[in-house]
Amino acid sequence: MNIKPLADRVLIQPAAAEEKTIGGIIIPDSAKEKPLKGKVLAVGTGTKDEQMVLKAGDEVLYGKYAGTELELDGEKYLIMRQSDVLAII
Repeated sequence: MNIKPLADRVLIQPAAAEEKTIGGIIIPDSAKEKPLKGKVLAVGTGTKDEQMVLKAGDEVLYGKYAGTELELDGEKYLIMRQSDVLAII
């Protein structure tokens, strides 16, 4: 991976959205809920006011609208501030 977050930012790979069917009807991708958990792939060095608590490999929960989505080589990622992460699982 060639992405290195700066300062207090973290790079997260969102968990795959669960495939649900209702009575044999498959819900399309556009109607699926965004996953609210993911795996930390890389972390920044922190700031002088806030040290990094997260580390690569942590499973985390984050807010529904947290972070900035980016796509690299067909994979979707989120980059967000450490303060946007709600919990470590």
